Amino acid sequence: MYERTRTTMNASPTLQQLARTFRQTGWVSFWIQLILAVISSIILIFAAALAPRSGTTGPNPETGIGVGVTILGIVVLAYNMYLAVFRYVPIGRKLEGSPANRPKKSETIQVIRTGLFASSIGILLSLLGAQATVGLLAAKAFSQGVGSFVNTDPSKFIQPIDILVVQASINVILAQFVAIASSLWLLNRMSR
Repeated sequence: MYERTRTTMNASPTLQQLARTFRQTGWVSFWIQLILAVISSIILIFAAALAPRSGTTGPNPETGIGVGVTILGIVVLAYNMYLAVFRYVPIGRKLEGSPANRPKKSETIQVIRTGLFASSIGILLSLLGAQATVGLLAAKAFSQGVGSFVNTDPSKFIQPIDILVVQASINVILAQFVAIASSLWLLNRMSR
């Protein structure tokens, strides 16, 4: 306790604020991303378990390309969560420490840029996944028939699980947005 207090007193108030910002932003970003990733993963697992088996015809949002791309977005989100906990939080701790152990500004900015790049790739994948899923739902909606020409094939009707797959994709997009906003917030704090 004494050592932490002594090293904290060596840091300027602005540096202490920056250190606290890194730690808090890292943890808040991690927990929001984790909650959204878990919810999305559960929805996608549930959708895969309820997906119609072979023999059905027509597009299927539960097993389509959109789900696969959204899963790739979740993988990138896992990397973003790693950055939040194992890079941003330790940087905050090191900033409070002795001047010899503090990370260089250029190294810290590079970590933030890496997070921004990963988040951009993740949000792109998630958007592509959501678009593909919505496209499959539109195809299902158009194949249901109009007026007195109603399709009687139940596999062509939009099911509630189809909408949940879209929700999973939107959750991943939101989680990626949180990662981008966190990185931009830290970059803004670094440039002050």
